[in-house]
Amino acid sequence: MPSRFGILTDENIDGPVAQGLKARGWDVVLTIDVFGEESDDDVIFKWAVEHDRVLVTSDTDCLATARRWLEEGRSFRMVYWHQGRHQRVRVGRFVEAFEELAKVENAFAACLEYLKIRA
Repeated sequence: MPSRFGILTDENIDGPVAQGLKARGWDVVLTIDVFGEESDDDVIFKWAVEHDRVLVTSDTDCLATARRWLEEGRSFRMVYWHQGRHQRVRVGRFVEAFEELAKVENAFAACLEYLKIRA
């Protein structure tokens, strides 16, 4: 059985992806439900850490924040994919990629995981 992790999706994640994860039993919280629109990335990262959630994003600004946090030695867990390259990927493929990631031992040892989505 995969070791599922709690997820916090930022506003750049399409609703169907979040709904697809929820439908498969994932514990998903949307940043828009917690903070409203256009939240500060540092606040989102801090909340995710405090609530033991993996931040899920396709936002390059969040990726830059993740790199800065790594340079500062701050711990977090994040999943990223480049949205432009995956616009036509079916929701099921995203869910499968999360299921595969959940099987990886120490998946977040480096804090940041790039989601591997099969076409």
